[in-house]
Amino acid sequence: MKQWYEKFFENYALKYDNEIYTKGTIGECDFVEKEINYNKQTKILDIGCGTGRHSRELAKRGYTVTGIDLSESQLNRAKELASKEGLNINYQIQDARKLTFSNEFDLVIMLCEGAFSLMETDEMNYRILQNAANALKDGGKIIFTTLNGLFPLFHSVKDFITKHEGKENSTFDKNSFDLMTFRNYNIAYLEDDSGKKIKIESNERHYVPSEITWLLKTLHFTSINIYGAKLGAFSRNDKLTTEDFEMLVIAEK
Repeated sequence: MKQWYEKFFENYALKYDNEIYTKGTIGECDFVEKEINYNKQTKILDIGCGTGRHSRELAKRGYTVTGIDLSESQLNRAKELASKEGLNINYQIQDARKLTFSNEFDLVIMLCEGAFSLMETDEMNYRILQNAANALKDGGKIIFTTLNGLFPLFHSVKDFITKHEGKENSTFDKNSFDLMTFRNYNIAYLEDDSGKKIKIESNERHYVPSEITWLLKTLHFTSINIYGAKLGAFSRNDKLTTEDFEMLVIAEK
């Protein structure tokens, strides 16, 4: 049986690129470049690359990028766009929970909940972090965003989603947040690229900063920094607060 994130992205590539949360690519890649000191020798792994918006932008800037994703439709779109733009990007259909890369990359990115936090168990989410860590060379860096577990303690996730309806292609119903598991549950309704109406029963894991810090310490990251994540404007100057729906994590081995 397919999980919700497999159903969601089964035939959702063209419309995905029109989602409001995909519009911060340039600013986010500006931040990534700054974090690697504009070193063009940096080998980058984009986990959960989707239609390749970050990998393509970084490739345009001269970086060597490998992009992996579970969705065939999203990767086909990524390859199509890269080909049109004359970019050489190594796109692979892979499950982030089963990656076998070892000591190959200088940087791993997982942006906009590319894979981490979508999985149905905490163990699976941890495995993704573990595989990302294994893919990095000594001294390598990981940059990812994930849902901020502090936000639902002070705000209604349902109200947040309702406020953003109309800006996205999906509508939502029956939203609830489980304080025991820190998972947000909802039913999403959307229309895929073929015009078919789809109902998705989704759930995502929110993490608090102390959890992320501990998970990364167990994977031997020595420098771990967490900030608020602003769409298209990542910055180390944004202290994480209860107002941030997402957090930005930067860690080095």
